[in-house]
Amino acid sequence: MKIFLKKLFTPNSLQFIVAIFFALFFAIQGHAQKGRSLKIMAYNIHHANPPSKPDFIDINAIAKVIMDANPDLVALQEVDVNTKRSGVNLNQAKELARLTGMNFYFEPSIPFQGGGYGNAILSKFPIEEKAFYSLSAEEGTEPRAVLTIQVTIPGKQKVKFASTHLDFSVSSNTARQAKDLIDYYKKEKLPVIIAGDFNAVAGSEAIATMDSGFTRTCTGNCPPTIPVINPKKAIDFIYFKSKKGFKVIHHEVISETYASDHLPIFAILSY
Repeated sequence: MKIFLKKLFTPNSLQFIVAIFFALFFAIQGHAQKGRSLKIMAYNIHHANPPSKPDFIDINAIAKVIMDANPDLVALQEVDVNTKRSGVNLNQAKELARLTGMNFYFEPSIPFQGGGYGNAILSKFPIEEKAFYSLSAEEGTEPRAVLTIQVTIPGKQKVKFASTHLDFSVSSNTARQAKDLIDYYKKEKLPVIIAGDFNAVAGSEAIATMDSGFTRTCTGNCPPTIPVINPKKAIDFIYFKSKKGFKVIHHEVISETYASDHLPIFAILSY
């Protein structure tokens, strides 16, 4: 037995065993990296006002929808911060971050009732950078914007994540705002994920413009997101672009009919 062990554990055999160990280790690591995924949600929260209860704010209901889906990144639209409508002491973005245990970023697209109204982002990852960009606005239309954050996701990959809400009143303005988004991120070297309420359907000029520069997590007849009862149109989308490549492994519309006038959308991207 001793002679056998001496022959087994010679210097050359030890080197071979160590080499096999590291080869297996890196193979397992590589397999784990290929299996990484990112969970994304987009949700127009209607300032946390359930359509069935006019003048009532239910921020806990919105938080529950988010927590049940357990996303890594959330793009929110129609968020009130310190407004008379929702409560001058209620910062909906901050409160949703507290309730979900996530980090947040909010900037108002417009001043409203003594506070602000616009987009927000929730992130499980620390927010490293923030940016606000105003979109084109035709005369008489409501100002719109896009928020962007930079985060580092598992695998030490840096990603830009954005939340936006395009105009609904004038289709030409909606299309121009989509072109703004394409131009704004055109030179971005990092992967970009942009999600929100685009107020346009597949086949429109706005969505055709977005499709020219980004990939949607749903194609063809995407599941409808409005109205919440018997939904008929898909206007909420998740888009992405990445040189290294994301792959869509799941897309769904969450059937939550109480908390908002939009159904939330949820997607899982592998990378």
